[in-house]
Amino acid sequence: MPKSRPNIIFILTDDQGYGDLGCHGNTTINTPNLDDLHKRSIRFTNYHVGSTCAPTRAGLLTGHYCTSAGVWHTIGGRSLLRENEWTLADALRENGYCTGHFGKWHLGDSSPYRPHERGFDKTIYHGGGGIGNTGDAWGNDYFDDTYFENGTPSPFSGYCTDVFFREAMRFMEENKSEPFFCFIATNAPHGPLNIEPNYVAPYTDCTPHEDRARFYGMITNIDENVGKMNQHLNNIDIADETIIIFMTDNGTANGVELDQENFPMEGQGSYNCGMRGKKGSPYEGGHRVPFFLHCPQHKTPKGRDISELTSYVDFMPTILDLCDIKTPYGRNFHGESLLPLINDTSDQNWSNRTTVCDTQRVAQPIKWRQSSVMQNSWRLINGKELYNLQFDPGQREDISKKHPDRVISLRKFYEQWWELISPQIDHEIPIAIGNIKRQTITTHDLRNDTCDVAWNQGQVRAGHICGGYWEIDVKVDGTYKIELRRWPEETNYKLRDGIHGDDSNWRKDSIKVSDAPMYEGGKALDVEWAQIKISGQTMHAEVEKDQRNITFEVRLKSEQTHLFAAFYDRKESTIAPYYVYIELVGGE
Repeated sequence: MPKSRPNIIFILTDDQGYGDLGCHGNTTINTPNLDDLHKRSIRFTNYHVGSTCAPTRAGLLTGHYCTSAGVWHTIGGRSLLRENEWTLADALRENGYCTGHFGKWHLGDSSPYRPHERGFDKTIYHGGGGIGNTGDAWGNDYFDDTYFENGTPSPFSGYCTDVFFREAMRFMEENKSEPFFCFIATNAPHGPLNIEPNYVAPYTDCTPHEDRARFYGMITNIDENVGKMNQHLNNIDIADETIIIFMTDNGTANGVELDQENFPMEGQGSYNCGMRGKKGSPYEGGHRVPFFLHCPQHKTPKGRDISELTSYVDFMPTILDLCDIKTPYGRNFHGESLLPLINDTSDQNWSNRTTVCDTQRVAQPIKWRQSSVMQNSWRLINGKELYNLQFDPGQREDISKKHPDRVISLRKFYEQWWELISPQIDHEIPIAIGNIKRQTITTHDLRNDTCDVAWNQGQVRAGHICGGYWEIDVKVDGTYKIELRRWPEETNYKLRDGIHGDDSNWRKDSIKVSDAPMYEGGKALDVEWAQIKISGQTMHAEVEKDQRNITFEVRLKSEQTHLFAAFYDRKESTIAPYYVYIELVGGE
């Protein structure tokens, strides 16, 4: 008996741009399975996301502009999705869907922000924004790594992308009798560009750039997995009742940035369909991405392009419409359903649709920073530069002085948009303690004015000096043990220890020599004493020679507060502990 609602498979790759596909005119890259999906899909060709990783994910999963949802950076405590946001996984699970997530999350490593706390029944994910970030399992290098299975560290064999697709296909088969939502979010082809040589070799003769050959090799591996997944859907006889969506999270991270004055010579920049800009840029190449929708249940023509201006905040309402799920009273979206465009029944005038993409990547959002106000083919960049893509798709000629009225109208829209997204900017996004047995916090989410934090394990090994505080929500009155470590507990290293040579079995045959500091060695820090400050209480402790951690016990009342923690060396340099473990040891 056919299911009343379709399965949804959502594939989101990381840092792959619009031009990093054969079907979009890239004659170097080999993506036959994605090209085939393109042929069978409805394609949104003017679709825009946030221009970096976590912000896009926040908008896709909430239907709200990322800054409103609390996510305007990738580190520094501003990649945490506000606890009160209703996610797409929440909505689907509430309506009978089994929900699974496999791969990159990047919306919080600590409670209550982890994926299994945001609507997913089953999740296998790495920490931080990439494998090898501070919150990830120590020594992960993309091969035979340890990932978090509903929050519990678990070992997996194989290359990361292969693992995430393999576990996703297992989830599909186990839940094939009921509607499921399967979110496959690869960390590839995000750097570091770790990939086996057999995937790099086909591109070494096509490009003189090692990084590009590796980048393309990682995409080819993704493409192979898409082919295996398609075959799996046929094997378990659910292909005809399964919607497949393919998308990328921002513009390409490969190649060089195109600027107005100095466009790269041919061969220097990667193929980007003639667009200016790449990841992080307000120009078109930074945020226009592929969006393929293969929807076998719908009788609309396949292989069709939809060129109307669309946005990542449209994604959640569109999926709910495709699944015939009504939005509950009190819930709303900044975007709108694209189903009328999909069905070719829209009577709306989309030519006046206006939306905004911006890139903040600062501690507090700044008005007009790295922004693009978009309306039809018009683009207002940073509130000043104006381009018309109909005549200037490469955004080379600023025509703001020729069209002052258009600049005024687009600036007016931005002001209204800013009023919509900014009311919560000053609200804190705290990590909870007391709600789970033991909480892990890292410097990936450390708060300070500059967002200068140790967000990856290479920086931890190098002893990167940073300081700040964590926003904390004490859920239960009681006594808490706060444990400070320079190295993660799974290593069992002493506080003052350095690391000499290898301390993990990293794949030297598949990792660039220049990336070795991510996986070997570690600077000794001559720390003398430690300090914490929380809820008006200050505590100190001397560091003994062979200690592995410094532990404080403190009584706390239920409230939102800040935790400051630091090690100090003989020069009184402030060094945030890269790893903090907090446990409720006595409730009141």
